[in-house]
Amino acid sequence: MQVDILAFGAHPDDVELSCSGTLISEIKKGKSVAIVDLTEGELGTRGTVTSRYEEAAAASMIMGVSARENLCFKDGFFENNELHQRKVITAIRKYKPSIVLANAPQDRHPDHGRAAQLVEESCFLAGLSKIITHDEAGASQARWRPAYVFHYIQDRYIEPDFIVDISKSFDLKMQSILAYRSQFHDPNNTSGEAQTYISAPGFLEGITSRARLMGKKIGVSYGEGFLSVKKIGINSFDALIQNET
Repeated sequence: MQVDILAFGAHPDDVELSCSGTLISEIKKGKSVAIVDLTEGELGTRGTVTSRYEEAAAASMIMGVSARENLCFKDGFFENNELHQRKVITAIRKYKPSIVLANAPQDRHPDHGRAAQLVEESCFLAGLSKIITHDEAGASQARWRPAYVFHYIQDRYIEPDFIVDISKSFDLKMQSILAYRSQFHDPNNTSGEAQTYISAPGFLEGITSRARLMGKKIGVSYGEGFLSVKKIGINSFDALIQNET
């Protein structure tokens, strides 16, 4: 399966929290999207591995992604080494994306920065023909290097290189986040589990505020910011023009 955009997340819900508005907008335009979660989020205080898979599946349906898989790296302990790079390379060559989205280069959770470097380096290595990988059937994979690697912004604020207008997809973005019912605010605390940084009521308010802040920077209601690994070239000023509403 070849997709236009492949989004990696260190944990289930990283993609939803950070760039799902952009993915939903692109899907509405006819683009195909796949998500690869690196870990099962098994160290999370709330929920279980089983519930995280169920929630990820529900969120994927809301977003309309074409495929989603989990590489089952060890939450908190995966490394940017050859073993993990080969698995990420295999995924990149499987989906053959033009654009890869990856975690923030630095963030509150150490897995995020480590995942960012792992995915960024794997995107380059995936283009080297002498690195041999195989698909599920055991056939050799052809080399593939994405045209662009963009890092989404997570908990810590980073000034973006560019911002995507997600005003028309913001409501669905929030629905995809709320699909992770075990992780976020439950006013009745029906699970009885300990409260965490992301289950506090103010956390989701912060997601909305960040989207409004990014949107304000480009004169729209809501936005999502990204960092670009390389400079983006254009062939016309038309590429910079956004229709006023």
